[in-house]
Amino acid sequence: PIQRAIMAGDERSGVCVLRMSAGLDEGPVCMSASVDITGQTTAGDLHDALAATGARLMAEAMDRLASDGLECTPQPDTGVTYAHKIDKAEARIAFDGPAETVLRHVHGLSPFPGAWVMLGDETGKQVRTKFLRCEPADGGGEPGTVLDDRLTIACATGAIRPTVLQREGKGPMELDAFLRGFPIAAGTVLGGA
Repeated sequence: PIQRAIMAGDERSGVCVLRMSAGLDEGPVCMSASVDITGQTTAGDLHDALAATGARLMAEAMDRLASDGLECTPQPDTGVTYAHKIDKAEARIAFDGPAETVLRHVHGLSPFPGAWVMLGDETGKQVRTKFLRCEPADGGGEPGTVLDDRLTIACATGAIRPTVLQREGKGPMELDAFLRGFPIAAGTVLGGA
């Protein structure tokens, strides 16, 4: 649900304290809190924020329970959505959507499983490279085409630029450090599988 919330463009997510019942996630809601999702929030960021919020909320719920002040309300039957499991094939970045959608896709899958493209290494071999963080960028062109020496990549509308990348088998790198070792020429069309 964390990844899907970001990928869907939700503006916030949240946590609830539920009273246990026989069914999965069916019990009444005793407490809830929300966390904002921005254009730069990754799944890792949201996970950590929800964990901290959930821990605080659970401690407060336990205090209220001990003093008989915990009231619970049945969950509504409407507004329920199902977050489908992330499929491995979804992790490959497709630039054929608007830049905002591509950016949400990258951030929704960061750090795990990681949205990726194939980039040439120093020998010309194609290496799977994860984009861990991106930002919107100016530019346009054929989707998947590198527009400049700063790795600005055209989407169907607009462009994105990765700011943190991770080559297969290596640690995360800021864009400047990555490009010093692996410059990608303008005009390069990013590879697929």
